[in-house]
Amino acid sequence: MVLAIDIGNSTTTIGLFGEKGELLFRSGIATSRSTSEDQCALDLLGLFQLYRSDITVVSGAAISSEVPSVTAHMRGAVARLIGKPPLVMGPGTKTGLNIKSDLHTQLGSDIVACSVAALAKYPSPVIVVDMGTAVTMSYLRERTYEGCVIMPGVRVALEALSERAAALPHISIEAPGSIFGHNTVDAMRSGVVYGNASMIDGMIGRMEAESVPAATVVATGGSAPEVLKYCRREIVYDADLVLHGLYLIYQKNTEGRIRRS
Repeated sequence: MVLAIDIGNSTTTIGLFGEKGELLFRSGIATSRSTSEDQCALDLLGLFQLYRSDITVVSGAAISSEVPSVTAHMRGAVARLIGKPPLVMGPGTKTGLNIKSDLHTQLGSDIVACSVAALAKYPSPVIVVDMGTAVTMSYLRERTYEGCVIMPGVRVALEALSERAAALPHISIEAPGSIFGHNTVDAMRSGVVYGNASMIDGMIGRMEAESVPAATVVATGGSAPEVLKYCRREIVYDADLVLHGLYLIYQKNTEGRIRRS
């Protein structure tokens, strides 16, 4: 079994894959920058107990992290629990991607993992939309990562709006009955939901205008479900894209060692 861990700025997503590559469980916990190795170990043990799984049968693990202060603690916790160090994505990790980037180290490991999974699961060219703390949109063709755009995340933008404008309240993300808001809350909801849907549609068109039309547009991330259904483009939602990418990358980086042993 393989443990996949994606440490994001807001949420750490954890998944366990079985012997045939099936996802046995998936869970998310809040990312804490003040965590310790012991706390990470307790969090993992708690999740395995919750999902009635045995951590002692885990044969390996892969970690993607956007929060350096948490990476070492999680790496140490995983190594202690499964008896071997996890694969931590970074320079030198085999991905199978031809990345067109001035500095490969500037490309987030979660974006790389999503890209690997998208190319393995969907027809190319493919545009990957990741709607988390930030909204990233990546264009992939065959095995080449052509580039991406990065925009403020839905919740980040909404929180900034509420905090900077004293008269605007904090609201939940949901579509109003009409695009025309007749009160402050509905007007904000219209802007957040329909505005972000229009942004995604528009950026897809601009990316395709500089390359070729995408065969697939796939989206992932916590904010995606509230927005995608209002997009005019057909977009596949895949909640587990980054976890599947980590699993595939782990397999690619351990294949030779497994055969030799």
